[in-house]
Amino acid sequence: MGTKPVLGLRHAVLWVTDPQRSATFYEQALGLERKVDSDNAVFMSSPVSATDHDLGLFRTPRSVPLPQSPGLYHLSWEVETLEDLEEAKARLTAMGALVGENNHGMSRSLYCRDPDGIEFEVMWEVPEDLLADDEPSNLPLDFAADYARFGHNALGRGAR
Repeated sequence: MGTKPVLGLRHAVLWVTDPQRSATFYEQALGLERKVDSDNAVFMSSPVSATDHDLGLFRTPRSVPLPQSPGLYHLSWEVETLEDLEEAKARLTAMGALVGENNHGMSRSLYCRDPDGIEFEVMWEVPEDLLADDEPSNLPLDFAADYARFGHNALGRGAR
């Protein structure tokens, strides 16, 4: 029995020297639209995308050495169900790759590093029709609570 494949790449996040300048570039180059806009971070998506964001642009802390210099921050891969995410957590923990996790409110995320130290995310996104206006965020994952709310096999936003 093989590993169940991910659904696909969900978003990219880049360290950049000037998020506003980079956002203007991606607006012009790819037709992306700004969704969240601040001096230190801009989140963008395609007007035809079903994602919360396709691209995140974070200001690099100039005084911080690598890896927070201009370039890739992380890639995000989406799984179909919460159960798939829990299985990924067990697998990635056993591999020594898991470095963090977060309930972002709109999604549940695992943060990992590959053998070269490149960060990536494995996430399950809450379907829009199941999102509450007051979703808590930046909490540890609680699979038992999420299973009680959404079920083990509820399809995430990208799987629908």
